[in-house]
Amino acid sequence: MEEIKEQLLAQCSRFVEGKLRTVREIISSNQIALRSETKSSAGDKHETGRAMIQLEIEKASVQFLEIKQMKEVLDRIHYQTESERAKLGSLVFTSRGIYYLSISAGILEFNGTSYLAVSLSSPIGQKMLGSVKGDLYNFNGNDIKIEKIV
Repeated sequence: MEEIKEQLLAQCSRFVEGKLRTVREIISSNQIALRSETKSSAGDKHETGRAMIQLEIEKASVQFLEIKQMKEVLDRIHYQTESERAKLGSLVFTSRGIYYLSISAGILEFNGTSYLAVSLSSPIGQKMLGSVKGDLYNFNGNDIKIEKIV
């Protein structure tokens, strides 16, 4: 199980790095566009263009902070530790699939098995946090039973 958790953590890290690269490229290209935006005879058009670019930079900056927070969450995961209660870094085997409590990274594949990476702040992550083998709860109209936690 340790190898699975190590590989899932690595996949989450690559997911975050990819998002980080994309956001940095967006910020950089928008900063270049902002500097190259020259004053024209159509002053209002110029100001509107600059404002739109500035809004895109601000939006990307917010995304950058969210990605940084994801990276911090991943840094707190110790895949070597196990617990009877679901916590950050746990694999939660349920009647509806296997969840990896980490960040919201979607479906991860390893050795032909699918794992759903979910954040502890997501609704399903909040339900699972602290759960133990045998717990049963309803989520979105589906009964989910915790079969194993690693």
